[in-house]
Amino acid sequence: MAGTLYVVGTPIGNLSDMSTRAVETLKGVDFICAEDTRVTAKLLNHFEIKKPLISYHEHNAFQSGKNIVERLQSGESCAVVTDAGMPCISDPGEDLVKLCTENGIKTAVVPLASAAVSALAISGLSASRFTFEGFLSTTKKQRLEHLSDLVNETRTMIFYEAPHKLIYTLKDMYEFFGDRKISLCRELTKIHEEVIRTTLSGAIEKYEAVSPKGEFVLVIEGKPKESEAIDNICDAIAQVDELISKGIRAADACKQIAKITSFSKSELYSEYIKKQL
Repeated sequence: MAGTLYVVGTPIGNLSDMSTRAVETLKGVDFICAEDTRVTAKLLNHFEIKKPLISYHEHNAFQSGKNIVERLQSGESCAVVTDAGMPCISDPGEDLVKLCTENGIKTAVVPLASAAVSALAISGLSASRFTFEGFLSTTKKQRLEHLSDLVNETRTMIFYEAPHKLIYTLKDMYEFFGDRKISLCRELTKIHEEVIRTTLSGAIEKYEAVSPKGEFVLVIEGKPKESEAIDNICDAIAQVDELISKGIRAADACKQIAKITSFSKSELYSEYIKKQL
């Protein structure tokens, strides 16, 4: 009989947040697969958990995943953990759960803190409806396409970002979203936890003067709902031109503007092409 894969949440900063059930689960499985075995080893040592550790991350997920599944199929039980928080959220554990599902292996969850939801809760922004967007791509084309898709998003948006990319991300967001409200949350649950509630322009000004430190969760207000749709084709094309000036392909720009106007994507694209002749 096949074993069980346990998806186990770990503290996002404060070890006191570790649950009794999480400790008992880690003590009870046959082995543990971790994003970074060095980070997880510190956690296990703190709670006096002595179990074999298997490295499982984005660079070895294919081969390591196959080996883990074979062991589970033979009857062993396994826990998957990430460096901090819930596995599978912007984390390669997602692929392992999919692999187990495809092979009929039982999965169970032992929940703990999530940086995204924790940041949303203290952001001061609307938490009734939100969308988690994870990390933006380091590839410029994919990064701009991602932001372009969110131009008309009315729900609160949550992103993860590393300190060395923060200022570039804030500037790109300002270009696409305008000057929205933003909460920048860092070092959550740790001694130096900080939540900065400001605007995108305010955040840019701050981090141009001060080097950011620590991993960030960015919580940004969604686009305010417009009372009236744009019904003038010239105004609509002006918005298409604005998106194109930011690096978006003409077809994609027309698709985005079609969502907030009375014109179809094909109508906008046709009018845009006429202007170029």
